[in-house]
Amino acid sequence: MMNRRTLIAASGTLGLAALAAPAAAFQGKSSIFDVLERDAKGRLGLAVLDTSNGHRLFWHGEERFALCSTFKVPLAADVLLKSERGNLPLDRRINFSQRDVLDYAPVVKANLASGSMTVEQLAKAAVEQSDNSAANLLLAQIGGPSGLTRFLREQGDQVTRLDRTEPDLNHVARDDERDTTTPGAMVALMQDLLIGNILGPKSREKLIGWMVDSKTGLQRLRAGLPQDWRVGDKTGTSGDGKFNDIAIAFPPGRKPILIACYLDAPGLGGDAANKIHQRVGSLVGTLFGQA
Repeated sequence: MMNRRTLIAASGTLGLAALAAPAAAFQGKSSIFDVLERDAKGRLGLAVLDTSNGHRLFWHGEERFALCSTFKVPLAADVLLKSERGNLPLDRRINFSQRDVLDYAPVVKANLASGSMTVEQLAKAAVEQSDNSAANLLLAQIGGPSGLTRFLREQGDQVTRLDRTEPDLNHVARDDERDTTTPGAMVALMQDLLIGNILGPKSREKLIGWMVDSKTGLQRLRAGLPQDWRVGDKTGTSGDGKFNDIAIAFPPGRKPILIACYLDAPGLGGDAANKIHQRVGSLVGTLFGQA
């Protein structure tokens, strides 16, 4: 298995790297990504890792992009790990009131009358429905944004950082490093959290299950990947043209492929941005579809 150091080194030095078959057939065809960026009128960042053989593909893999709601996957992983260690029981009930409810909080709003949800329910809501209030309530349980960043550093991720809560974390200027990651760092983190041994098997299965059951990304990478692949993902979107999707995809009979796709295109509408992600998904299916 490719380790974090090798993966991050690749993303930092290769620009477009299609290394080893089957991706080698596409080496040098950076025009594919140039066209995608031209059509998007923005900046595309991509990292792909086939965990069955180490084949990988990067485009602007070392550049920083706003996390938006993709931070909710490592947030859920942190919660699950703390639960495993006995520090944050999944059945603990977290109280909330109207003042905790943000504009986009479908699950928390639905439970406002009861005034509480369990830690597990909040984590599930944050990943499956991208519930912003659920994410903020969980952040409060782990030490806030700095607590999540500390968790990331403990796992070896020296790049990804969370500095603010929802919804402020979505407003990231081009030269602002707050609340950002790189595609290469995110794929390495996903490898550690979803495939590695940081979490126990039951927690990994639970987190991947939430990603598979998520409905927010049905029109992004999933829509372009082969239909017979089992896919879980987590989107991230801002109101100023940031459209992200991170995914774990299981081709039949093979180990998973990890994808981190970040799109910064302020002039693009949601449907057009989804189509860019679909084209990336289709490309990944073509490049990595054969073992």
